[in-house]
Amino acid sequence: MSAGEKAKAKAEQVKGKLKRAMGRAAVDDPMVVEGQAGKSKGDARQAKEKIKDMFKR
Repeated sequence: MSAGEKAKAKAEQVKGKLKRAMGRAAVDDPMVVEGQAGKSKGDARQAKEKIKDMFKR
């Protein structure tokens, strides 16, 4: 996995987790959903990069 893409994936995951936690603390359901979506996007990016790495070998 390229370092830049790995960093982007991790940043999206962390940002999503933080947003979801803030939404839960503030009882703001739309923020919770946005946070979960951001985390899922980061998870998908990370999975894509891992698959690309498997085919490089």
